[in-house]
Amino acid sequence: MFYLGGVGLALFLAILLLAKQRKSAADWTLAAWLLIIAVHLLMVTIIGADLCTMLWGIDMPLPLFHGPLLYLYTRALTGKSMRWQHWLTHLAVPLLFYLYLIPFLSRPASEKMFVYEHEGVGYESFLFIRGIFIPVSGILYIALSLFALRQHRLKIVEEFSSLDKIDLTWLRNLILWLSVIWVFVLFGNDDWIFSSVVVFIFLIGFFGIRQGVIFSHHAMPPKEEVKEDAIEDDEPVQLNTRTETVKYVKSGLSQATSEALHARLTILMRTEKIYRNSECSLMDLATKLQAPANYVSQVINEREGKNFYDYINGLRIHEFLEIARTPDSRKLTLFAIAQQCGFNSKSSFNRYFKKITGQLPSQFLQQTVQE
Repeated sequence: MFYLGGVGLALFLAILLLAKQRKSAADWTLAAWLLIIAVHLLMVTIIGADLCTMLWGIDMPLPLFHGPLLYLYTRALTGKSMRWQHWLTHLAVPLLFYLYLIPFLSRPASEKMFVYEHEGVGYESFLFIRGIFIPVSGILYIALSLFALRQHRLKIVEEFSSLDKIDLTWLRNLILWLSVIWVFVLFGNDDWIFSSVVVFIFLIGFFGIRQGVIFSHHAMPPKEEVKEDAIEDDEPVQLNTRTETVKYVKSGLSQATSEALHARLTILMRTEKIYRNSECSLMDLATKLQAPANYVSQVINEREGKNFYDYINGLRIHEFLEIARTPDSRKLTLFAIAQQCGFNSKSSFNRYFKKITGQLPSQFLQQTVQE
């Protein structure tokens, strides 16, 4: 009954995803994965029943779908391209297994029953190869998915100033839970395996469905050369003379253009304070500066010594400290001031405040009151 509940939940979540009006690649992938999980659990639940005799063998390649679909789902969530070639490449192994099983699946039920009762007689090589592929597939695709998440983390700190809506820590935790399931596959029993799968269905359904779109595909600003004449300001702009890192060896950004773009960036932040927008992104900043996003990112990395995320949040903390020290700020809560400066999450504000100042906002407040 517990397994049937998992089947029903997986089917319900898949239908819910397929009923969405604007389905993303991640929605399609998750729906397909949930349907396969439902079929797999159903086969385990009713295997041995007379009505299932004709279906014997269908479940054999199903474990080989879970690793690739995990990776494809991770790719879709992190904004990687999802062409049909990717699906075909990563699902080739289980599809080839099904192709091999066509003669067996078409055999009469009595003959299939004979094979099952005699421990796969005639299919020993197939079962041996399948036994190798299942753990290898699980380990390989879990590693690939974790690597894709790591790359995602590196990307978002270069493009976004707020990570609350695009952080995929929950997916990393699900991947780790799936790793536990694979350990059960290798060393546990069927009850452990499929009970943990039912829990996995609930978790991936809850977090997967509520996950919004991470990367919106705005048009890139034209890759025109940045004007050399930076806007004049009454204060000199302090330039960072650090040498270019290996990352930008092949960049077309000249030293003079970099200096001019950095000056314009500094003035823009000082005058328009666009970091106050909690959804501020690298693309928004590049649009404001009328410069290619990769050039803006390079200037921030080289001349500020920070990634985009740290740069924007550093400006937010700096403004917070200025406002919080004024007498009028005593009427507001610390988080209300933080929201004015661009933070949209109390937890992220507290975390970044401590990273910059070495103390919590409450400790800062006590120190300010004493002064």
